[in-house]
Amino acid sequence: MAAYTGDDNCEMCDDVPELSDSDDEQWQSMEEGSENKTVLCLLCDRTLTSVSEMVQHCKADHGVDIPELVQKHRLDDYGYIKMINYIRTTKCSAESLLLCSNGPLPWDSDEYMKPALPDDPLLQIDVEELSEAAAVTLSPAASDEVPLLLQRARQAEDRAQRAEEALARAMDDLHKLKLLAQGLVLNADTSRGPSRPGAIAELREDEDEAYFSSYGHYSIHEEMLKDKVRTESYRDFMYRNMDVFKDKVVLDVGCGTGILSMFAAKAGARKVIAVDQSEIIYQAIDIVRSNKLEDTITLIKGRIEEIDLPVEKVDIIISEWMGYFLLFESMLDSVLYARDRYLAEDGLVFPDCCNISLAAVGDTKKHGDRIAFWDDVYGFKMTCMKKAVIPEAVVEVLKPETVISEPAVIKTIDCGSVTVSELEFAVDFSLKITASTFCTAIVGYFDIFFDKSCGNKVMFSTAPDCTKTHWKQTVFLLESPIPVKTGEELPGQIAVHKNRKDPRALLITLEVAGRKQTYSLQ
Repeated sequence: MAAYTGDDNCEMCDDVPELSDSDDEQWQSMEEGSENKTVLCLLCDRTLTSVSEMVQHCKADHGVDIPELVQKHRLDDYGYIKMINYIRTTKCSAESLLLCSNGPLPWDSDEYMKPALPDDPLLQIDVEELSEAAAVTLSPAASDEVPLLLQRARQAEDRAQRAEEALARAMDDLHKLKLLAQGLVLNADTSRGPSRPGAIAELREDEDEAYFSSYGHYSIHEEMLKDKVRTESYRDFMYRNMDVFKDKVVLDVGCGTGILSMFAAKAGARKVIAVDQSEIIYQAIDIVRSNKLEDTITLIKGRIEEIDLPVEKVDIIISEWMGYFLLFESMLDSVLYARDRYLAEDGLVFPDCCNISLAAVGDTKKHGDRIAFWDDVYGFKMTCMKKAVIPEAVVEVLKPETVISEPAVIKTIDCGSVTVSELEFAVDFSLKITASTFCTAIVGYFDIFFDKSCGNKVMFSTAPDCTKTHWKQTVFLLESPIPVKTGEELPGQIAVHKNRKDPRALLITLEVAGRKQTYSLQ
């Protein structure tokens, strides 16, 4: 189809003669006269004097209400034309016409765009005029009962409803076209097997819709990308250990914008499969294409637990799965699923090791601001609020000088061998105090290691005395400060479990110096 570009010198436009006033009048008279032509009935050999009479005849004698059929099947002008030509071409019965379901219609084929009857008056009106033509034959008595304005209002409402339905169908088609275009950009389809790179799989919605929806917001990805400790550590680990990635097949679980996938591709990976359930995958597609990496990176939308990869095994799994207090969000569960299903026997998971540490905090001012504050709020007692405030773990950047003990590692995780059940645990710990003061809280943080098979090892920490990250630290406020002295050991026990009502959240129970409190991280 040729498109008009607005060019005044268009040769096609020069070949089209202008309509004179007489031509225009003739065209208008032809339109106005279409209603006065005789019309052959759609369902029998009877000839009627007008479209209106034919419509009423079909309804009265054959039990077929043409305007009602148009509305039932939500036909636009093209659908209406196809239906008329189909009826005339196939000479179908009224019964078969009325039995048509809302599924694939028998007249959907473009072959029915060709007029079955030359100069058919039924094809010279649109679907809106058809309803109006049907209304013309109302008896005088009926016309008196239904005011003209009410008729017009109903007709306008019908037209508006059809327009809304047509718009909804157009938006749905546009979405499908978008997915098709993105598939063509990456030149693949997962159904064609592992030899075709750049595949996009459209998968069903999962039960964690709210969680994945949050990762469709660009601000989250901006925050993570701007976290230099996080992003540069992954980059340095891959760029400094290119021998690990050369010619390997890499799986990126929860790829987000695709930054880790692109690092892996630049580090020499032969093929990278990037998986993400959130809508950010569509931006990742554009990003990959913009960086001319679509021949190496395959993008798949869906949960890793619910899709089939275009390969049987991968050599390396990379993922930035860490949440607050390391285990919040439970994304490590998905990485372990991918490991157990797709990782080759001698494959690697990165990061390969991580640990969680605790330390004592002494900050009586902050404790007073957050806990004692409720004893007197503008002259009113709100002490009961303490019971609600204390169990909420606080994610914040802690001042390093408020740490009053040496750290204690409470959990070490080997990502190559740990099981999901081992991510819930209870252990004893002891904190060696470094300052005589009051312990007002316990702080938790984690360290990440890229170590196995790496000649150039990389690690980073989210400890209070290290460069700030978007994970910050997790602070567990004590209900009452505990007096401590330099050199003594502060004993405790910690239990970490998933929240059964929200498996991505954590319940953390701390017992310090005989005082027990359960905190939620959500």
